[in-house]
Amino acid sequence: MTQATAVRTGAAVALSGLHKRFGEVRAVDGIDLVISPGEVVALLGPNGAGKSTTVDMLLGLSTPDSGEISVFGRTPREAVKAGAVSAMLQSGALLEDATVAEAVEMIAALHREPMPVQRALELAGIADLAKRKCTKISGGQTQRVRFALALVSDPDLLVLDEPTVAMDVETRRQFWQTMRAYTDTGRTVLFATHYLEEAEEYADRVVLMRTGRIVADGSVAQVRATVSGRTLRAVVPGVSRHVLAGLPGVRAAETRGDQVTLTCSDSDAALRGLLALQPATHDIEINALGLEDAFLALTGEDVR
Repeated sequence: MTQATAVRTGAAVALSGLHKRFGEVRAVDGIDLVISPGEVVALLGPNGAGKSTTVDMLLGLSTPDSGEISVFGRTPREAVKAGAVSAMLQSGALLEDATVAEAVEMIAALHREPMPVQRALELAGIADLAKRKCTKISGGQTQRVRFALALVSDPDLLVLDEPTVAMDVETRRQFWQTMRAYTDTGRTVLFATHYLEEAEEYADRVVLMRTGRIVADGSVAQVRATVSGRTLRAVVPGVSRHVLAGLPGVRAAETRGDQVTLTCSDSDAALRGLLALQPATHDIEINALGLEDAFLALTGEDVR
């Protein structure tokens, strides 16, 4: 789909032929991407993949060397100015002398039709922190204040960069419950994360970048399907990793004590060989490869 066609059909985001260089480094090297209204899209990739540069261009914080960007039919800066797009970024300090409510009120005052401040505080789960100084809150609470700052313009597109960093497990769960309620109203969300389980559980679609290019784009199931095979886990007494790696149908073997994980091209053959080698094998589990396996295969990078 061309950018002109995407704009005519009402795309939330349309990126066409984007390139951006920093000296000899091709940070973004020919990206084409269309996001429809109401989609929740996870942007994944190792460090240096071009995610942040792409987000910066989408928000109008930097200009592509070539290519076109449209956000609801507008330029990025027009969309930001109109309050149609908002972002929750990792960087940016909160005002030290302001309370949480005052910080959100200041951002609300910049927009023509903001969300009620109290509503933004409630959605972000920080209504009880409204009167607290921004210097007196934890790292996880700071992230939720940034979320409220992004929400208060009542945007149609919300861009999130590592939104749950510093949040504990329960706060992270509450955050994504809020996001689900928000997107149920037809809003569009693009989020970058290193927590692959978040992408697996909450994204409608995964876009995986490597060295400035998109190497996979589809539903979690579609991206997982790009990597064939299964994982076999079991307790295998007294067998070395080298021997396990030589079993039929095994591509790679990992051991931790007697705990064994085999990455298999043919799990049936691997299991038959394993039981013949060590009949005392027990606690056997066989699973399809997950999003993390697809990430590693497509990027050649660790997820950490």
